Amino acid sequence: MKVNQSLIDPLQAATYIVGGNAPRFVQELKNVLDQVDGNLVGDTYGSGKMIEDFQNQMAAYLGKESAVFFPSGTMAQQIALRIWCDELRLPKVAYHPLCHLEIHEQDGLKELHHIQPILLADKDRLITLDDVVQLEDNISCLLLELPQREIGGQLPAYSELEAISAYCRDKGIKLHLDGARLFEITPYYQRSVAEICALFDSVYVSFYKGIGGIAGAILAGDTAFTEKSKVWKRRHGGDLISLYPYILSSKYYFDQRIDKMGQYYEGAKELAAIMNQCEGIQTKPIVPVSNMFHVHMDYSADVISPILAQIYEETGVGLTGYLIETSDKSCSFELSIGDRYSKAPKDKLNEVFRLLEMRLKVNGN
Repeated sequence: MKVNQSLIDPLQAATYIVGGNAPRFVQELKNVLDQVDGNLVGDTYGSGKMIEDFQNQMAAYLGKESAVFFPSGTMAQQIALRIWCDELRLPKVAYHPLCHLEIHEQDGLKELHHIQPILLADKDRLITLDDVVQLEDNISCLLLELPQREIGGQLPAYSELEAISAYCRDKGIKLHLDGARLFEITPYYQRSVAEICALFDSVYVSFYKGIGGIAGAILAGDTAFTEKSKVWKRRHGGDLISLYPYILSSKYYFDQRIDKMGQYYEGAKELAAIMNQCEGIQTKPIVPVSNMFHVHMDYSADVISPILAQIYEETGVGLTGYLIETSDKSCSFELSIGDRYSKAPKDKLNEVFRLLEMRLKVNGN
């Protein structure tokens, strides 16, 4: 799919940007450092009080025995799957066709670890228990992504999740959670992070998405698992001399934003409801199940882009910097609601969609 990025400059010029928490400016790190004692000792090659305290904090929050801080989720997840495959001596795992490892990592799992992925379910729907039960191949590990980003951030019913977990444990299949947006789904499930993680043998969470840190990830599980992950982290070059800028920003913004996930979720539902009132625009899901959803438009990116750019300038409100061309007559984009949404005046938001609907109707005629 072709990505039209002509809206990046108009978006950056807008007074109010609807999605995310803050621009990725150096100021975000300066805000963190201003709160920290300059004499605080940083980590060294994965050890030291700073990194160990944060890892212990996250292990407790996730309800796991142990946790390891990684510079990236890509590294953490490949390592998790490698550990489970080695343990069961079976280099096969299963995941969704639109899993991050399958479509965004240049076949790293296959090329670096020689692990064969089995793709479960159709690409446009979630993995179900039936899909897992009907697997013809033996696998070491099943990876579930919650929410499933590439199909709008959809989530299975919690009962379905429990059933998959129970089946995997009965069959000796390890269950790994791609929880890049784990914190953001707790308002929908009305469960604690630890309750959700208890269904999984290993868990990855990101600190630059809903939390809005600079970068970094946590991989959690039992102590035997995380000790093996430290070895693989070193093999991958993940033990930088110091990771403290990432650790400090992860902790700072975790403390600032973890209790706002309900606010972000309500904002996503509110905004999606406004969008779905516009003819030719639909969100997926219709009612979001996290702070993230996709917006689909029955118009080409070439038609939509100049209209949006003009509306950004007139209202001062920006929605997106890109459009994905899903066909020659349709396009889409993704929205994740964070701190910035509450700062956009509601009258200006309503004006954006009034103008958008009016101008799309003119274009349609």
